[in-house]
Amino acid sequence: MHLEVDVPLSEHEQRLLEQIERALVDDDPKFASTVRTGDRRQKARRAMQLGALLIVVGLAGLIGGVAVPNVPLGVVGFLLMFGGLTLGVLNYKSATGAVEVVSGPGAPNRTAGRPSRPGGGKVRRQPLKDRLEERFRRRYDQ
Repeated sequence: MHLEVDVPLSEHEQRLLEQIERALVDDDPKFASTVRTGDRRQKARRAMQLGALLIVVGLAGLIGGVAVPNVPLGVVGFLLMFGGLTLGVLNYKSATGAVEVVSGPGAPNRTAGRPSRPGGGKVRRQPLKDRLEERFRRRYDQ
């Protein structure tokens, strides 16, 4: 499920955004062109799709290796499944835009990573609804 919230920017916000874009292009044109080119998550999504395909092909190879007594086919099938699973797991966060928030006593809100203190905070995923509400509040509090 893909949820998109379209909230129009005020004229002041649009001007600020245009100024930031111009400054970015002036400072680092290569980075600006990289960021400007489409969906940043598309590469990770394709890697996840490839991982799912590898899992299916690997499962077929594993079952084929068991059905026809062929050990190398079964081993190759297992390795394909393992590789597909690894590819999916490594690209999950980038493909879905999942954000981990560090919270707890003495730990500031920040994305991803470990708590700032060894015992000072739990890492949990913040629900999409909460992220959208927080973004909405920050936008109108400024």
